[in-house]
Amino acid sequence: MASGTTLAIHQPNYIPWPGYFHKLAAADVFVYLDAVQYPRGQSFAARNRIKTPNGVVFLTVPVSVPKGRKGKASYLEVEFADARWRERHLKTIEQSYRRAPHFEEVYALYRPEVESRETLVELNVGLIEAFSVFLGIETRRVRLSQTLESFGERTQLIVDVCRALDAEVYLSGGGGGREYNDEALLEAHGIALRYDEFAYPEYPQLWGAFEPNLSIVDLLFNCGPASREHVVA
Repeated sequence: MASGTTLAIHQPNYIPWPGYFHKLAAADVFVYLDAVQYPRGQSFAARNRIKTPNGVVFLTVPVSVPKGRKGKASYLEVEFADARWRERHLKTIEQSYRRAPHFEEVYALYRPEVESRETLVELNVGLIEAFSVFLGIETRRVRLSQTLESFGERTQLIVDVCRALDAEVYLSGGGGGREYNDEALLEAHGIALRYDEFAYPEYPQLWGAFEPNLSIVDLLFNCGPASREHVVA
């Protein structure tokens, strides 16, 4: 296995699934891609899946981008479309998880971020930071916007970030990353490529049969500090 500083990157998504934190915890340094293009259409940038008494639903933050910038705007330019989502999300989370064993301690992390953050990036990063601290993840975390003024696209972005942060190993997600990465380009720059392999754990849940691939909040509300053993290798 390659040695050296291991770097991972990812867009700052809303209450991401546990695999996001698994990759974050497995790296020495993690970069929030806050300055890359915000995706068109449906993505996990502003929504994620939770389990409610009525089944699995998407919890979605309504967002808007500056006029004429659709498909071109970065995450940093994304704003909330209205303020009513805050109350809806807090109410839905409370109704869905108030019977969970660790509701009080996790809700105390979630609620202030939802109530106080003024942009999607600040909301998403704030929640990921709060949950990472709760999980005891000590990985160094930085933002792309505070690391590089300019950068390439796709694998060139990875190269640029690794060089800026003196990383010799790039830790990629095990899913779409396999098609996304230009292994030859990474090798040409002396960057070793590794894939993070994450198997979604089965744990006690509310509301019937077990449902995989949910937001990290489902794991946290149900398992509390013990969630760490499912996320941190």
